[in-house]
Amino acid sequence: MNRTRPVSGHTAEQLIDRLAQARRRLRALIERLPAGGWLGPRAEHLNPPLWEYGHIVWFQERWCLRAQPDSTFAASLLAGADALYDSSSVPHDTRWDLPLLRPAAVDDYAARVDVAVAARLRSGLSSELAYFAELCVYHELMHIEAWWMAFQDLGYAPPACPDAADVPSGRRLALAAGDVELGSGADEGFIFDNEKWRHPVPVAAFDIDAGPVSETAFAEFVEAGGYRRKAGWSDEGWAWQQAAGAHHPVYWRRENGSWQVRRFDRWLPIRADRPMLHVNRFEAEAFAAWRGRQLPTAVQWLRAATHPDFRWGQAWEWLRDPFVPYPGFAPDPYQDYSAPWFHTHGELRGGGPVTDAALKRPGFRNFYLPHRRDPFAGLRTVSPA
Repeated sequence: MNRTRPVSGHTAEQLIDRLAQARRRLRALIERLPAGGWLGPRAEHLNPPLWEYGHIVWFQERWCLRAQPDSTFAASLLAGADALYDSSSVPHDTRWDLPLLRPAAVDDYAARVDVAVAARLRSGLSSELAYFAELCVYHELMHIEAWWMAFQDLGYAPPACPDAADVPSGRRLALAAGDVELGSGADEGFIFDNEKWRHPVPVAAFDIDAGPVSETAFAEFVEAGGYRRKAGWSDEGWAWQQAAGAHHPVYWRRENGSWQVRRFDRWLPIRADRPMLHVNRFEAEAFAAWRGRQLPTAVQWLRAATHPDFRWGQAWEWLRDPFVPYPGFAPDPYQDYSAPWFHTHGELRGGGPVTDAALKRPGFRNFYLPHRRDPFAGLRTVSPA
């Protein structure tokens, strides 16, 4: 496991606390599941919450308790756990049909894992164990965001949710040519394998929106027939639009002559100071082209992020780049985190209204299939090449 590296400055008690904080966030969502919500509907973009809860616990046990120096894994505290919860070997479509533990039994499994992980962390914190504990924190936080996405998609009433308003309107920032450090370094604390390693990339001068595109700005594209005309759409994007029959953003409706957007279980009027969310990459590309502009590249986004007036963190933002490995890429011990998704997914940066602050750092690379509309994803535009 020599590809791991020390994390910066976390004590055993801090890691135990971070794991507990993540679990409390998950519990807040669990407590809001409606009747029948433990399995929920079958869909490509959803998991059964009952499976996902068990998977989160299994993942923590696998890497903090079961991982061995020779890259093998000791037995689980739960008989048959791998056959239920290993996302790398359990096909997505079968997860509703598995003999899943009932919620109380998953609670018991989670409690046993929590106690054992805390005891192991307190017994001696090696750099590898600290790495795996932090990996499990981030893994749970990302699954928590997936639960928020499911709550939005299914119209469930969530725990208290922060507002994503306060987007600067219409302002653009001019950035001079220069070099950008793409990727992250070992001095930045915990990073994922797809961020390795930092390398310079030149960028030409460009201008970029100071903030994400707003709901009312996107409504102008809709009203102008943006979904009805092929101009501006990529071939792949137009094929998606035709197959999906999309004529306006998902979660939008026309009411009394005005657009409304559904936020979880409530319909709200669209606003000029709220970022456009839940657009896929095809919609983002078409909007940018309609404006005579483009989506930013990662190096443009990162260069702009150094500007004091660049506002980010209100939405995951689609980039022009595909999600690809950096030069010299090698997977970390959790080999299926990045490698299976290269070249098929699109890259995003930033972080949305339900993203944990620990994931809101410029170097973090998020990635989704380009047709996905359920993420809290929006966009900003840059001057054309």
